[in-house]
Amino acid sequence: MDEDVIRSWPPLRSGDTVRLVSPASYPDDESAIGELDRVLRGWGCRVEVGDHALDRHGYLAGRDSDRLADLNAAYADPAVRAVVTTRGGAGAYRLLDYLDYDAIRADPKPLVGFSDITYLHLAIWQRCRVPGVHGCLVGPHAIETVHHLLTGPESYVLERNPDLQSAAIESPGRARGFVVGGALAALAGMVGAGLPDLTSAIVAIEAQRHVGLGHIDRQLTQLIRSGALDRVEGFALGRFHGFEDYTDRGWNLIDVLRDRLIPLGKPILGGLEFGHGPDPHAVPLGVLGELDTASGTLTFDRTDGRR
Repeated sequence: MDEDVIRSWPPLRSGDTVRLVSPASYPDDESAIGELDRVLRGWGCRVEVGDHALDRHGYLAGRDSDRLADLNAAYADPAVRAVVTTRGGAGAYRLLDYLDYDAIRADPKPLVGFSDITYLHLAIWQRCRVPGVHGCLVGPHAIETVHHLLTGPESYVLERNPDLQSAAIESPGRARGFVVGGALAALAGMVGAGLPDLTSAIVAIEAQRHVGLGHIDRQLTQLIRSGALDRVEGFALGRFHGFEDYTDRGWNLIDVLRDRLIPLGKPILGGLEFGHGPDPHAVPLGVLGELDTASGTLTFDRTDGRR
């Protein structure tokens, strides 16, 4: 594969077909599918639902083979112009070795999802250089920003929210590079198992608290020890949902982020409204971005390769 070729997808248009799939966990109930259908039809899209999108197999949306079949079928169908996941959860990482990367390269189309779907974003970027959308369709800002990225102009700007917890960490400077990342757990989980080369990238990081601060520390340390962060251009920090009022023996989230990231000597911009929590903003992945701590902005330029 020519890794210099960015395989962008054309803008989504009214009348295009969107396929809903569940490559990780299943939606809470059928009403979630109905709400996605309502939003997408409101954009003028035709909506199809993968055969196994509502299957249940433990915490997974069906068996690995069935979830994989739905995902590969969506990429192989030339009528499908975007692939939207019904939720994250767990299990997307099981599919990475069996995705039809040839089909993904042959007919690039956006994958929309976050949380565990970060594994798919990272694998598709590493193997195919096809951009994706880290986001969901739950909440007005979430819907608006995903719609903008799928259909709108070439430029997109995320602005720092000073009230967001991660806004408290900053390392001054500017950085330009492809934005790669998403859920911190997925980034760390891909070390030694297909993590894309992060050289010259702006690494986007968000997380949700399942346990304590040590979990964040371990994941960041794993990335640091692996050398994956040695040549990055900068860091864009989103939400760290559930850590807002959490402390552990005198340290909070910001203490851990400062301790792990500041010594790397790269520009860091926090306070960006992407990640877990209510109504997140979407982030394009695999797209050129420019981070500027002075203006508090992360600006995306999709003119590269956009058809």
